[in-house]
Amino acid sequence: MNQSPSTPFGVMPDGTPVDLITLMQGNLSCELITYGGAVRSLIVPDCDGHPTDVVLGLDTLEDYRSQDKYLGAIVGRYANRIADASFCLNGKEYPLAANNGPNHLHGGLEGFNSQVWTAESKEANRVVLSRISPDGEEGYPGTLSVQVTYTLTDDSLEIDYQARCDQDTICNLTNHSYFNLAGHNSGLINEQYVQINAASYTPTFPGSIPTGQIMPVDGTPMDLRQACRIGDHVDDDFPQLIMAGGYDHNWVIDGPFGTLRPAAAAWCEETGITMEVLTTMPGVQFYTANFLEGCPDGKDGALYGNRSAFCLETQYYPDSPHHENFPSPILRAGEIYRHKTIYRFGVK
Repeated sequence: MNQSPSTPFGVMPDGTPVDLITLMQGNLSCELITYGGAVRSLIVPDCDGHPTDVVLGLDTLEDYRSQDKYLGAIVGRYANRIADASFCLNGKEYPLAANNGPNHLHGGLEGFNSQVWTAESKEANRVVLSRISPDGEEGYPGTLSVQVTYTLTDDSLEIDYQARCDQDTICNLTNHSYFNLAGHNSGLINEQYVQINAASYTPTFPGSIPTGQIMPVDGTPMDLRQACRIGDHVDDDFPQLIMAGGYDHNWVIDGPFGTLRPAAAAWCEETGITMEVLTTMPGVQFYTANFLEGCPDGKDGALYGNRSAFCLETQYYPDSPHHENFPSPILRAGEIYRHKTIYRFGVK
């Protein structure tokens, strides 16, 4: 079986090499780097058959290490925010790094996004990345063994997550790719369309910590059940949007948690490229890159500013350890955490 090509992408300060791995299948190709397991590029055909790179990425390892935007990375041990940088499990309090004001974000100071992953197996269209997160890393209990499998099909990038821990812990893994369906270097995404299959969402306090409520989207700019341009309502005079500087919220995906179902879709009129997101997770964070400024120049010198991409991060709800009414992110010792997300592309 053909292996996916692998080339050097730099060396970490401790001498650990970082590789760039290219997956190919049909008209699709995808580049990943072992630093953060990040998706660096994703090339799909537009409506005229022209290859279009729809994911933001950087040219050097140094750029990846210097940015704090989580570009394309695997995020964990707990994606999104945990209030007051601590959680309680089995009656014990676990303090975490406060790296987002008073709160904990995306796994801490040295989360999964800043670790070098091991490429366990490589095929032409598939790679399995793994790492061991030791007991106490970033404050989390238990030694967590993680595998993330990227598979490129004729029309999709599929991401399969699997983890097991020797102690009870919490686990919430996602991918933080930034998409621009007009091409990674094409500027604002306000004219691109989005649709989210969710009748409710989790509103937040300032600082993007959920209030604990699950609120209907009806009659608000959070109602994205019918496709609309991202720019239509992103700056509406609505308290949730004003606080976050745009969309940066968790939607409660319709349908039973644990089943693979459509979560969201996006479309670019200019290129005709469509993207559908399917997942087994209960929530999806739609983020309109409200704070992307300050990112290093992108591939081939592209300038990445605010609103020049969007993210659709499948997940447990933010701050779930503090809300019993949210689906539980607790992973019991010996149990297997599994989740699957598919980014499926087409044209219209």
